[in-house]
Amino acid sequence: MQPGARVVEVGAGFGSLTVAIAAAGAADVLAIEFDRGLLPALEEIVAPWPAVRVLHADATKLDWPATLDDGSWVLVANLPYNVGTSIVLDVLAQAPMVGRLVVMVQREVGERLAAAAGEDAYGAVSVRVAYRATAKVVRRVPPEVFWPRPKVGSVIVRLDRPDAPPVDVDEARLWRVVGEAFAQRRKTMRNALRRLELDAGAADELLARCGIAPAARAEELSLADFARLAEAMP
Repeated sequence: MQPGARVVEVGAGFGSLTVAIAAAGAADVLAIEFDRGLLPALEEIVAPWPAVRVLHADATKLDWPATLDDGSWVLVANLPYNVGTSIVLDVLAQAPMVGRLVVMVQREVGERLAAAAGEDAYGAVSVRVAYRATAKVVRRVPPEVFWPRPKVGSVIVRLDRPDAPPVDVDEARLWRVVGEAFAQRRKTMRNALRRLELDAGAADELLARCGIAPAARAEELSLADFARLAEAMP
């Protein structure tokens, strides 16, 4: 963590990471915690650190632009499996002031966030992340470092937001194509386009114009491939 950074932490808990961030020289730390029962202990622990503010809130329901000002922020979090993906996608879509996210999530979730076309974990979530950030698994975290020990491994994922998305495409069109393409995994793109109301001939012609084989599957297509298809759709 660079000194002077502004950090929002989701799921501050008892404040162990919060204090470490403040001690590293962060200019401003917004510690978000949903469990009201943890707040007294959290506020007591961070009291010596004037840069830390505590916010009782549910991160899955936050109005991010109203919570964070327009300055530059880094988000750090240890996210539970059931909400990790939704929080990452919400922040990427709704909080452009967050230029970097560093999150610990269950291994399968993290690999999905960072997966590239053709990898086993690649799916619609991977495409949505790739549209807004460059994601990389930077460290594996084994179960034995936790107490109580979980049954699954974790990973730390770093996501860096570029100045602009890597493709110039209408988002509504893009997500319509992506959603249908992954609605039935392992099905061909020809079938996906037919579900988008193209007949077989029109689907094959559109795929050919975009340089995509009719028998290709969604798992093989990159963000750029999906963008070309979205723009070519009637």
